[in-house]
Amino acid sequence: MGPVTGGPTGALVTGGGRGLGARIAELLAARGHVVHVTDLDGDAARATADRIGGSAYSSALDVRDAEACEAAARTTAERAGRLAVWVNNAGVLVTGPAWTNTAEQRQLMLDVNVGGVMNGTVAAIGQMRDHGGGHVVNIASLAGLVAVPGETVYSGTKHAVMGFSLSTQADLRRAKVRDVRISCICPDGIWTPMLHDRLDDPEAALSFTGRLLAVDEVAAAVDRVLDRPRQVTAVPRWRGTQVRLLDAMPGLAVRALPLVVLQGRRTQRRLQRKGLPARLREPR
Repeated sequence: MGPVTGGPTGALVTGGGRGLGARIAELLAARGHVVHVTDLDGDAARATADRIGGSAYSSALDVRDAEACEAAARTTAERAGRLAVWVNNAGVLVTGPAWTNTAEQRQLMLDVNVGGVMNGTVAAIGQMRDHGGGHVVNIASLAGLVAVPGETVYSGTKHAVMGFSLSTQADLRRAKVRDVRISCICPDGIWTPMLHDRLDDPEAALSFTGRLLAVDEVAAAVDRVLDRPRQVTAVPRWRGTQVRLLDAMPGLAVRALPLVVLQGRRTQRRLQRKGLPARLREPR
C-alpha cells in the first residue's frame, strides 16, 4: 500500500456508507488521504467517517445531481488542498428481464449507475485538471463485459460505464492531459448489502456463478490500481478472461448462459443450506 507523499490530499468515495464503499474509504484513509465519505444515506456516511476517525468526514450526496457532485469535489479539494482520488462506487441493482422492470426502476439504474458515474467523473476531472492531477476509479462489474440474463438493465448500465470510462480516458489523452487517470474495477459478485437479499432470487443467479468475493478482495484491487494504474481490472483475473471469451462469441454465450445460470442457482441453494464460507463472514 503506497502512502500519500508531498502533503495531504483529498479522496472522495460515493456510496461509502456501507459495504465495499466503506471499505474503500478505510483503505484511502490508511493511504494517508483526507477522506470524504459520501452516501445518499447521510447517517450511514457519518457512521463510516466516525469509525475511520482522524481527518475523515462525511456528507449526504445524491450522485444523480451533477451540481451536488461538483460541490462535493470542490469541498474535498478545499478541505485537503487538492482532490487526488474520486471513487465512483454508488450503484443500484434491480433484477429481472428488462420487461419486468418498471420504467421507474429502469430509470433509477440509469440515473445512478450511469449518470452518477458520469457526474462524479466530470466533477473530479474539473478539480484534477491543472491542479496536480488525480485518479478516478469507477467500480464497474463483470456484468459490464458480458451478457447477464436476469440482470439485464443493470448489465446495460455497467457496459455504459465501461464505454464512458475508456472513452473519457482517450479524450483526456487527446487533450494532452497526462496526469488524470481513469480505472475501471470489474469484480465478480461481492458479498455486500446489494447481494445479501439475493440468495433466493433466481434472477440474480449469475452473480453467484464465480467466486463470491469479500469486500477486502475488491478493495485490494483498488489499492493496486492506485499504485499501478490500469484501465480495466477484473476481479478475479481468471473470471475476466472467461467472460471476455464468452463476449467474443455472443452466439455461444447465449446458448451457454442458461447452463451457467443453473450453476448459480445451485450455489445460491448451497449457501442457503450451509451458510457463508468463513472468508465472507463478518467478524463478531
